[in-house]
Parts: sequence; structure tokens; C-alpha cells
Amino acid sequence: MDANDCHDPPKYWTIHGLPDRAEDCNRTWHFNVTEIKDLMSDMRHYWPDVLHSSLNRTQFWKHEWEKHGTCAATLEALNSQKKYFGKAIELYQHVDLNGCLMKAGIKPSSSYYKMTAIKEALTRFYGVTPKIQCLPPEEREKAQTIGQIEFCFTKELQLVNCTALEGGSNPVKAHLKLGTSELSVCNDTLPTYYPSEVQDRK
Repeated sequence: MDANDCHDPPKYWTIHGLPDRAEDCNRTWHFNVTEIKDLMSDMRHYWPDVLHSSLNRTQFWKHEWEKHGTCAATLEALNSQKKYFGKAIELYQHVDLNGCLMKAGIKPSSSYYKMTAIKEALTRFYGVTPKIQCLPPEEREKAQTIGQIEFCFTKELQLVNCTALEGGSNPVKAHLKLGTSELSVCNDTLPTYYPSEVQDRK
């Protein structure tokens, strides 16, 4: 995304959301920030809204609740706003992606990584294969840029291979548009850039 559009981007992996596969959604259940007031410190840290100004940093959470939380609430473990956001933070802390990558020696760098090395490190650490998404190379560039790492869970909230869920009746769509570029599943053969901070992609 354009660096100018991003407010105070953290230098660590954060939560995008806790998507669902449910079709039974209660779209009339509106987001109420007071229900998660005791999660606010963790929410700001682990699930920051970098696209809205500091005056209205709950827009992202509202969007995620209304799109996914109202559907995920069919599970008892996620059947309130506090449970939905609290469980997402708990899963994030359990997965500890930042720590895993550091232990594997994969850290932001100006040099490139092999995508297969990143995948192998994550699979070895977690015992499951996550879905890694990248921004495609810019014009006259050779490297893709890592943009999102998606972990998949069963309805019992146990880690599962993301590839095992593909082809299901209602696969999770994690199609995210960043500026003019779109995230897509990373290409195993392209060099992969893992930037230390948001780059201005023009």
C-alpha cells in the first residue's frame, strides 16, 4: 500500500481477521466497541487499524465483526464480540508468528529469501502449512513482496493445513487489495522480499 495511506504501521506481524466459513450470519448484530473495552490495549497492539486516523481507529474492527464475527458467532467459543476478538488475540499469541520467523532466522532484510525456505520453516515449526500471500513484482523488478500469512483452524480452533480447506463448499476468501496491487498466493520460484517497513509502492 502507499506509505502515505498508512498511519503508524507496526514493525511486526499483526492480525487481519478471524474469517469464517459459516453461512448463517446475523448481519443485524452491530459492532459495539464497549463490549471489548477491556481488550482495547491488546486490540491496539495486535490488531491495529493503520488505514484510519487516530480519531477513528475502530473502523477496521467494526468491518471485521460485521463481515466475519457475525458469522463466526455460530460457534460457542466465538458467540459474542468479546469472545470473537479475545479468541483471535489468543490464537495470535499462541501462533507467535513473529517469534517463529525470528527463530528460523527469517527477518526483515534488504536481501531476498526463497519462498520455499519460508514455507518449509513455517511448516516445520507449526506442523501445518499456512497460506502465504505476496504482492507481485513491480514493473522491472524480479522479487515478490511477502504481504500476508494466513493460518487456518478447524471449528474446534485447532491449526490445520490451509491447503486441506481449499475446494470446500465455502472457502475463506482472503483477497486483499493494497493500493493498485493485489495480494495473491506467493510464487514458489520468485525471490521474496520481506521488508522491514511499509514501502511506498508507486
